[in-house]
Amino acid sequence: MTVAAEYGGTRPEAGSDPEKLLVPVLSAFWDEPESWTLETYRRHDGYAGLRKALAMPPDDVIAYVKDSGLRGRGGAGFPTGMKWQFIPQGDGKPHYLVVNADESEPGTCKDIPLLFANPHALIEGIVIACHAIRSNHAFIYLRGEVVPVLRRLHEAVREAYTAGFLGKDILGSGLDLDVIVHAGAGAYICGEETALLDSLEGRRGQPRLRPPFPAVAGLYACPTVVNNVESIASVPAILNKGKEWFRSMGSEKSPGFTLYSLSGHVANPGQYEAPLGITLRQLLDMSGGMRPGHRLKFWTPGGSSTPMFTDEHLDVPLDYEGVGEAGSMLGTKALQCFDETTCVVRAVTRWTEFYAHESCGKCTPCREGTYWLVQLLRDIEAGRGRMADLDKIDDIADNINGKSFCALGDGAASPIFSSLKYFREEYEQHISGKGCPFDPAKSTLWADNDAHLGVNA
Repeated sequence: MTVAAEYGGTRPEAGSDPEKLLVPVLSAFWDEPESWTLETYRRHDGYAGLRKALAMPPDDVIAYVKDSGLRGRGGAGFPTGMKWQFIPQGDGKPHYLVVNADESEPGTCKDIPLLFANPHALIEGIVIACHAIRSNHAFIYLRGEVVPVLRRLHEAVREAYTAGFLGKDILGSGLDLDVIVHAGAGAYICGEETALLDSLEGRRGQPRLRPPFPAVAGLYACPTVVNNVESIASVPAILNKGKEWFRSMGSEKSPGFTLYSLSGHVANPGQYEAPLGITLRQLLDMSGGMRPGHRLKFWTPGGSSTPMFTDEHLDVPLDYEGVGEAGSMLGTKALQCFDETTCVVRAVTRWTEFYAHESCGKCTPCREGTYWLVQLLRDIEAGRGRMADLDKIDDIADNINGKSFCALGDGAASPIFSSLKYFREEYEQHISGKGCPFDPAKSTLWADNDAHLGVNA
């Protein structure tokens, strides 16, 4: 489901008309027939931004994107123009652009719908970015399981080549660019940029030691920019409509529009494209709220790897600064909402099982820590835990957080810390009551597949 409406203002204000809080840019025509085709894209100013960019010197394009305030939409929120600026010039080496489309964070579902409905926004953004960083080769690293998206992306690339937007001497500018779509084998760790580069080179996907950073020695040991799908797909609109238009939305330090993925126990889940700084309360107001007869218990602002929030945080501005000040991270803006029927211990256990399964095993804190967290959490959920286990899982998470090779370990620790902070009493109920106090028949979020885990249903 996509939602599109007009928006005209800065940060969304409480009490504003929900219809005025959304800004359809990337999702403006997702619901049109054959929205993914070049014909449809060109009817909506497709490749107009590219023409403007090609008329500008590369360094001016970088400065323009930097001035717009566009921040990476993949999780960390690093300024996109600044990342492009890090690429050394005059070094005599090939430069590469790699688009990270390996979307696999639990709860995150924005890049795949974007590629499925509007792949040409990404392709246009790729050409602009490659012009800016003086690159002749770009790679799209797509999660291999999403075969329909892979086919649609291949067709969009073919259309772009045929129309002269890719290939030799693009639009007479002298820019030559080839784009390769690469299907990954399906590993969460390959969402980490250096592990993605190793996978793209044909090796096992494991994070690299930094420095050197990808901007200096990335793909094939050459200067490389790695950007998220939404980050690159947002660039054409900025070039076409102007940096002032982009900065008129959102907040001063987090300007612009973005896709919020609303899922879980909500009446109308889907993609909501809005200015940065909107609140969950406002998004729930326009999506019909929680499912009828239920209330919000806890939620994630940026996927399962970000510290969870509760109903006390409904009015936290969903931008990088607002969420950070409240004690979490905006991440990928995956707003997973859970109602009162959900067992926090069960939710955290399932997330931790995911991180233990997806750990690449390269570093000891993550490899061993996630394994032992799973064992302890399963015992607590099944009523076999002890009170001392609560301090133990907190201690293990502390030995993972900030001490593992990449951010996967931090992501595994976040649900532990935040759930103990807000729901320690619920953990204690599992231990003192010798089992889960929640009736599984009332919970609709988790599948009844606990037999192999030794969990009492």
